[in-house]
Amino acid sequence: MTDMTPAPDAPRRRVTRADVARYAGVSPAVVSYTVNSGPGPVAASTRARVEDAIRVLGYRPNAAARTLKMGSTKLLGVVVPDSSNPFFARLGHALEDAATARGYALIVANVEGAPENYAPGIRNLASRQVDGILSAADVSVGSLTALAESGVPAVLLNQFEAVEGLQAIGPDLYGGARTAMEHLLWHGHKNIAFVGETGPRDLRERGWRDALAEAGRPPGRAVAGAYTREGGYAAGQALLASGNTPTAIFASSDQQGVGVLRALHEANVPVPQQIAIVSFDGSPESEYSWPALTTLEQPVQEMAIDAIEKLLHPIAVSSFTLYASTLIVRQSCGCAARY
Repeated sequence: MTDMTPAPDAPRRRVTRADVARYAGVSPAVVSYTVNSGPGPVAASTRARVEDAIRVLGYRPNAAARTLKMGSTKLLGVVVPDSSNPFFARLGHALEDAATARGYALIVANVEGAPENYAPGIRNLASRQVDGILSAADVSVGSLTALAESGVPAVLLNQFEAVEGLQAIGPDLYGGARTAMEHLLWHGHKNIAFVGETGPRDLRERGWRDALAEAGRPPGRAVAGAYTREGGYAAGQALLASGNTPTAIFASSDQQGVGVLRALHEANVPVPQQIAIVSFDGSPESEYSWPALTTLEQPVQEMAIDAIEKLLHPIAVSSFTLYASTLIVRQSCGCAARY
């Protein structure tokens, strides 16, 4: 009796660079120049033929072999304190877009806790032979030492001041706070509270204090809180229990602003009729809270593109670039109710 069981399919042979070259009618070197964007020039029509051959044949370059040949992994490492935070999620997505446009992929390391804990994450990324490291976490002696020892180019993100020996970029927290306060003062508020990291290091608190002083207003209450919804919620409860209820609140982050909103809703305090709120970051959830939060939007896309460019084209001197935020007016400040 004849066995009718079909023979298993033979494993498909891997498509090689030579196969693509034959299909496109070019040399293997031209395929390499097309895939790696150099080092030799490729005419537009030739590039189109090669790209068509790659698509038809399903060619996948051997990344490991290319790394050995070019001395580059085409990988960049990113250190963030919490990728679940909406701001860092947006930043990570923007960095990935900017890196992908230049032929690089990202490895993200979440490093929670005190700045001293960031050094192991940096060393772990360096051990993976990344071509550069982007750190959006607070700097410390340990993290700076780890960056220096790695010998890998690095750019610092989300920084508030210059760091010797490195390129750094960050949002203008002080200017953003002043803009938020000017808007609330324009609304006529005299008792404006602050929710955020209290102390001389936080430039948002300094902007809040300076704006009140220049307007001849007494300082409102400053309540320390983590940059989370829970932190804002606890701060909102504390403000309501203080006996000196503010008429407006400036929150250091949108997450805190959302937490404050919940605390006010639970206490049946109408926003913005009784207490107005302005927050900082410009995250998507600020638009979909209720009422929608008036916020200072950070230029995340521009900062990400700049960071990738600085990392891939490092310079020998330190630099620090501040990015201005943009006031996005929504309902929580009282503008919609007023007009």
